[in-house]
Amino acid sequence: MRTLSVRFFIAAFFLAAAAVAFANPFKSKIISSSDSVLEITVPGDHFMKITNFTQDGGTDRGVVQVTLPGDTDNGGTTNVLTATRIDFSTGANAQNSPEITNRVTIAGPAIVKITPVVGAKLFISYKKELNEGSGGGGGGSPTPLPIFSPTPGVTPTPTSNPFISPTPVGG
Repeated sequence: MRTLSVRFFIAAFFLAAAAVAFANPFKSKIISSSDSVLEITVPGDHFMKITNFTQDGGTDRGVVQVTLPGDTDNGGTTNVLTATRIDFSTGANAQNSPEITNRVTIAGPAIVKITPVVGAKLFISYKKELNEGSGGGGGGSPTPLPIFSPTPGVTPTPTSNPFISPTPVGG
């Protein structure tokens, strides 16, 4: 019985170690109206997935702003996501039904900023992941795809009309 227990704990240890080593957990933040601006830096070889951005209270909407370094032609900053309101007791949206949450993926390099909203709590869930591969974005040479052609076989030949057509009588 002791041998079975030892084997079980060794197997559980290796499974737990693998889960910790390969897990890329989401991070969550709560931003109150008294907090400072939340700033998240996304390196050039990473991207950031935001899966949840909600707002409880307040009259103005919380927004996720993205600044691309070196993009001074377009003003440099844009809003990419607005918070989904979960409390409709105040503001212009007091009578609206529940909203649908949106998701967004931001490619690095970028600086993501979330400014607190007066009288509201914002909640965001996100994770940053390594951008593995350069598929679809240039850089590097494309991988050639094998082209398979069917083996030569019987070539279809035209056949007569399968419908019987009337033949002229007496002719």
